[in-house]
Amino acid sequence: MNFLEKLLDGAAVEWKALWQVTTWDKRFNAVDRNKQPNVINYPYLLAADLFKLDRDNGDVFLLSTGERTGWTTEELAGLYLREGEVITIPWGKSRPVMDVLKYYKGRFVTADNRIATSNDIGKLLTKYLYYWMLKQSLVIDGFYRGSGIKHPSMADVLDMQIPIPPLEIQAEIVRILDTFTALTAELTAELTAELTDRKKQYNYYRDRLLTFEKGEAEWKTLGEVAKTYDGTHQTPKYSSSGVPFVSVENIRNPYKTKKFISVDDFEKYKYKPQKDDLFMTRIGDIGTCAVVENDEPLAYYVTLTLIRVDKNSILPKFLKYVIESHIGKSELYKRTLVNAAPIKINLGEIGKIIIPVPLLAEQTRIVTILDKFDAIATSIREGLPREIALRQKQYEYYRDLLLTFPKSEEVEA
Repeated sequence: MNFLEKLLDGAAVEWKALWQVTTWDKRFNAVDRNKQPNVINYPYLLAADLFKLDRDNGDVFLLSTGERTGWTTEELAGLYLREGEVITIPWGKSRPVMDVLKYYKGRFVTADNRIATSNDIGKLLTKYLYYWMLKQSLVIDGFYRGSGIKHPSMADVLDMQIPIPPLEIQAEIVRILDTFTALTAELTAELTAELTDRKKQYNYYRDRLLTFEKGEAEWKTLGEVAKTYDGTHQTPKYSSSGVPFVSVENIRNPYKTKKFISVDDFEKYKYKPQKDDLFMTRIGDIGTCAVVENDEPLAYYVTLTLIRVDKNSILPKFLKYVIESHIGKSELYKRTLVNAAPIKINLGEIGKIIIPVPLLAEQTRIVTILDKFDAIATSIREGLPREIALRQKQYEYYRDLLLTFPKSEEVEA
């Protein structure tokens, strides 16, 4: 006997269509009127207008359609102020339902959500409904149609079948899942804080090692010790295999990518990467680098710059650490196009940044130390998110276990 069976202890579980036990915010097209005898209208704001109301001292929740939320005041909410215990799915979405489905109890202003509540909390707890809908989020995803911003078939949503155990069992399931949710959120916050602290620690020691007193290093422009090359300006035509494609998104791990271009397209590249070259991002988070580890072909776009160092003057790894330090980042951002969106730096400006160039023996010593720090930081950077994902999967496992009922009755027509 599993935990849910023990919890039920022989109690009957009813199965109902969602339309039988919920009230929504409007009457939907393609849904029989008999399935929606009542609706609760909620005036809504577009997302941009919703967040214009955001205030630090607010106590009215901004019920958005996405992951961002916020608070406003009763005065600013005005005629849009509503109160209740509700569950929302967005009318238009571009992300999985699991990421944006919300439960809230209290005063709120809503964006363009589809809003549900139990039509009889003596039979169905709204919070229980929320957890059940989370479990069914992949099914609900399948009811969204269209390209780009997708919209749900509410007829399909309302015809979903929900198991309804006795009220006291619903309450116990909610209590258990609330506890799991709180513990998972607490652990995630702790692990995220740990990751942030370790990153700060690594950056601190890296920057200290790369801070030189007068006479300890020459100061040169990057153009004096390296050459910079543009990536292709041609929009990539991706394929399922071929030459791996390096971009801003996978700069931390150039060899692990799901994007490739054909060998023929790669042959058109004027400047092909070689072992010990550097890739550097030149838009967004400017100055993130990766060292090319071997002579295997790698393709890249204009959002990256290829840097080829003079190894008699500077080590590739040393230059990577310098560029990613406070010294390199500061120099790069002095020369960015600040009015661009996202911000970027022109190729010609990269060679003008001023960097410290100590003796090769000192560069080797610093690289050896930072490689060790980097290995530890990488382990933490990869390990903690993996731990967070495992805790989330554990929570989802127990949630699904608690909400998987044997189906013994057909839904009423």
